[in-house]
Amino acid sequence: MSELPAMISDLALILMVAGIVTLIFKQLKQPLVLGYIVAGFLVSPHMPYTASVTDMSNVHLWADIGVMFLLFSLGLDFSFKKILKMGASPIISVICIITAMATLGFIVGQAFGWSKMDCIFLGGMLAMSSTTIIYKAFDDLGLRQQQFTGLVMSVLILEDILAIVMMVMLSAIASGNGTDSGQMLGSIVKIVFFLVLWLVVGIFAIPLFLRRVRRLINAEVLLIVSLGLCCAMAVFSTKVGFSSAFGAFIMGSILAETIEAERIEKLVEPVKNLFGAIFFVSVGMLVDPQIIVDYALPILALILTIIVGQSTVGSFSFMLGGESLKSAMRCGFSMAQIGEFSFIIASLGLSLGVISDFLYPVVVAVSVITTFLTPYMIRLATPAYNALEHRLPSRIIRSLNHLSMSHPDTTKRGKWKQLLKQMVVNTIVYSILSTAIITVMFVFALPLAEKLVPVQLSILNYPLSIAKLIIGLLTILFIAPFLRAMIMKKNHSEEWKALWAESNRNRPPLMATVLIRGFIGVTYVFYVCQHLLHFAPAIVITVGVIAVVLIVQSRGIKRRSILLERLFINNLRSRDIEAQVHGKRRPLYEGKLLDRDIHIADFDIPANSAWMGQTLKQLNLGRKYGVHVSSILRGGNRLNIPSGDDQLFPFDRLQVIGSDEQLGKLAAALQQELMVEDVNLEKREMKLRQMIIGADSPFIGKTLEESGLRSRYNCMVVGLEEGKENLSPFRPNRQFLEGDIIWIVGEQASLDTLLET
Repeated sequence: MSELPAMISDLALILMVAGIVTLIFKQLKQPLVLGYIVAGFLVSPHMPYTASVTDMSNVHLWADIGVMFLLFSLGLDFSFKKILKMGASPIISVICIITAMATLGFIVGQAFGWSKMDCIFLGGMLAMSSTTIIYKAFDDLGLRQQQFTGLVMSVLILEDILAIVMMVMLSAIASGNGTDSGQMLGSIVKIVFFLVLWLVVGIFAIPLFLRRVRRLINAEVLLIVSLGLCCAMAVFSTKVGFSSAFGAFIMGSILAETIEAERIEKLVEPVKNLFGAIFFVSVGMLVDPQIIVDYALPILALILTIIVGQSTVGSFSFMLGGESLKSAMRCGFSMAQIGEFSFIIASLGLSLGVISDFLYPVVVAVSVITTFLTPYMIRLATPAYNALEHRLPSRIIRSLNHLSMSHPDTTKRGKWKQLLKQMVVNTIVYSILSTAIITVMFVFALPLAEKLVPVQLSILNYPLSIAKLIIGLLTILFIAPFLRAMIMKKNHSEEWKALWAESNRNRPPLMATVLIRGFIGVTYVFYVCQHLLHFAPAIVITVGVIAVVLIVQSRGIKRRSILLERLFINNLRSRDIEAQVHGKRRPLYEGKLLDRDIHIADFDIPANSAWMGQTLKQLNLGRKYGVHVSSILRGGNRLNIPSGDDQLFPFDRLQVIGSDEQLGKLAAALQQELMVEDVNLEKREMKLRQMIIGADSPFIGKTLEESGLRSRYNCMVVGLEEGKENLSPFRPNRQFLEGDIIWIVGEQASLDTLLET
């Protein structure tokens, strides 16, 4: 008999222990993420009194997959459009938090006499809160509908992006080159380039692909396609120097803009839960009690630094971003932990051989303990605010709480500022797309063309390869729509016309914007020609200018440019358009309600909810919880401003207006007020039986109603057997006759009682 692989036995042990521990934590009403960590500690090699896993490498592999799927789900739930709508607030907050926490980490390391390199890397580790852990904690605590969680997730995503830049800086410092500004700038440019490229190409291509194959896609195929896209982007992300989790998040953000996003999110959830559980179990396995004992004081100091630092500095940073004191404290307290990027930074330091061996296990211990404390810190934020409110003067509290009432975005922007911003964004996006096309053509298409067409010519004493000529023409043709859009877009906008008519002084700078963008277009054509054809610079510049003029004047290229842009915008807005068509779009007044600490949140009615079948009047949600039901979404229909007589049904989606506190109470009630489970469910299974009416049967001469089969015995006649292929219906006024063969259905106990008569 073959021996069971260690991977299977380890997985069985992990899931069994995790299942038992999480059941206990569920009974104790504690977050499941804490149960996973405790389960990981119980099955780790550091726990001598329990069975432990034998192959940690497999567990770490599963954990990496778990992080990838968790961030993929996060991207599905929180797209980049939501971050952009929040403006500069998350950017201000994340810069303040990273700077302050990195400084605090460096100071703590210096206080314990650690080496300078240990202190620098420690600062980087303490600056990174855990996206995965906070997302899971919000999910477990039922807080994802609340307003402050959106801002926290925006900051965490930006932290993950900046972590890549930080790793480049740390590598430069470790190599002795110092903070090389050129290398750091190159890293930032690389991140921006690939982010824009992935989002633009992904939002253009993937919704188009899903629409073309929609008739072939069922739930199973959609799950496989989605996970395939996730893994493909994760692989590509690692190939260009980023993490696999970052690539998975990008793909989730792209799919979040498709009309299939909600279906994908539901399909991926079981996969995410499985591998996510293994990830958190693996975090618990890293806890080494001996390290905690040996470095108890530094670990305690680092824990206090993270908790106090994030609670104070984090809250202050969110206030600088425009949040009220209460909201800022809830955001700051939520981020009081370190996670997966801290491990990555620690691994980088070890691989470079510049940090001490003790630092990694110390950071792991700090991460596990702060992860364990995360749900309690989230819950502590509101009591801490209430305590602070009683001690600070009411005038100060009132002014701080109303900071978020003023939104700089609502002030009128200058026409120049708005026009230039749009031009810069367009130029960057179209430049990135053109660069990507040129790279693909030069790296992949050119070698293939040179093999297929190895013909050389001579023009004006210049050697000319036919393959290079073909690739050059195709490259310019492919980038032509983007070059034209870069040069001509916004030249006929309302802002342009207003500035042109407003003053003659505006006309020279307006023309200068056209010339600058035209120069960029000529530069692209010049680069393609110079790289492939090797003509004299004067000839190449002349060719470039002529090509750009022809591109601008071409009606065909203009139509293609407009068509591509419209297709991209329709794909970007496809989810909003689909919501409008099916009546799922939220009211326009939702944004205004945010200014008054109330907002709209969605709540799904569970299949076993005690509320189903009841009317809104009977539930009286307004008086109980202070909320207002603005809409009921049922299937593809929307019921706006429902009346008190409208009933609730399973899987209804309620759109409810209220404050965070009110919505939190409603969410708790919806989870707790469930139908009592039928303990005799299996015994009450319906059975189908044949019954023959004998000569002594009490039913002879009686009709169905007179027999009492339904009222007395709780059974139902489904047909009469008359020797035909199908059963005959038993008419209500027909009397039972001796020898009748009838088929009845009922519970086993009822059938036994009936057949005994």
